Amino acid sequence: MPSAQPAFAPDRDAARHEEAVIVKAVVKACDLWKLTNREASQLFDVPIATWNRMKAGDFKGKLDQDKRMRASLIVGIFKSLRLYFNGPLTYQWPKAVNTGPVFDGQSPIDLMIEGGIPAMMKVRRYLDGLRGGL
Repeated sequence: MPSAQPAFAPDRDAARHEEAVIVKAVVKACDLWKLTNREASQLFDVPIATWNRMKAGDFKGKLDQDKRMRASLIVGIFKSLRLYFNGPLTYQWPKAVNTGPVFDGQSPIDLMIEGGIPAMMKVRRYLDGLRGGL
């Protein structure tokens, strides 16, 4: 008797491709924001050695839900900055000291590294609000 096939069988090659695209997008955003390897690895919450593999295109791991959420937030923040600002501020804003009420004198990057996903969500909502989305 043949074994029953699952209703949904994920295609591992497609998943690997998707993860490669996600990693490439995160690396590109962090590069354009001029983050150090240390800052980028902390923002994405991976060891520096893993970040270096990601940058080199040698990452063979699997992205868990936390990393996918972080990637989504980083890409969303990147997109919001591209829509809101024009010129160099598009890429400089994440590392610039911000005196706004959300940031209290910290740069957005420092706030997000310190506060993790909740702080990243706060920055994303802040930018959406600036664009009139909230």
